[in-house]
Amino acid sequence: MTEAEISDRLHLERKVERAFFEAGKALAELRDRRLYRSTHRTFEEYCKDRFGFERRHPYRLIEASAVFDNLMKMCPNWTQNKVETDTAEIRSDDGQILPTAEGQVRPLTKLEPQQQQQVWLKAVEEAGGKVPSARIVKDVVQQIMERTQVPNTYQLGEVCQILALDNPDLKGKSGCWAIVSQVNDFSCKVKMWDGEYTVGVKHLKSYEYLPGECEQMRLLCDRIHKLRNNENLEEAARAMLRQLGELKRPYLTALEEKLLNVVEKEYAIVD
Repeated sequence: MTEAEISDRLHLERKVERAFFEAGKALAELRDRRLYRSTHRTFEEYCKDRFGFERRHPYRLIEASAVFDNLMKMCPNWTQNKVETDTAEIRSDDGQILPTAEGQVRPLTKLEPQQQQQVWLKAVEEAGGKVPSARIVKDVVQQIMERTQVPNTYQLGEVCQILALDNPDLKGKSGCWAIVSQVNDFSCKVKMWDGEYTVGVKHLKSYEYLPGECEQMRLLCDRIHKLRNNENLEEAARAMLRQLGELKRPYLTALEEKLLNVVEKEYAIVD
């Protein structure tokens, strides 16, 4: 890297070690300009070695800084140069209270910009005009989501497709099939090939299988889970189960059935 890039990297690293909103901006620039490339192959490895961040944390900070920027639009006369990082509250020139920690804005990251501003103002109000806790913000977000979401019409045993959309918890699972095991007001607990998850209704799409087809998928799910629970399961077998977890049809081909039978016999899982 050039001397200017190395200087920029050091400057940005200092920012990462300060307030969360500065950290998010600095991390975004480090990632986008690939200023880690002289020492690390990936951004995730760099963040873990340099800052001790686990894989998801730097992205949370980046998302939080974007929310913070949006909240600043409510108070255009405010600048980050006026922040005192050792104070309990950050205020704009007109007295608007702003977040002081990443956890306070994390629940806002999935909302539209206008909703983020509305939720934050409501959370500040519920906190008595002070910086609201992450719990207060999360509760306000939940209230809004419950008012805007459609009722849950899914049924127990229904087979659905996972739609990851903007949910980081579902990363890598988009397109997988899942079986509804519990129906809540605005979410479902579903059983997938690799475990159970609670998923919002907007992240589900019914395959509209017939009852008999749903039962076939339930039996397949049970077979997969019996194998997954084997602590000696090899990676090749695990890869096959992962492929079965992405089926777009309610049955196995003859070859898939034979392969699954072979694996079941190998691990002595026979009904």
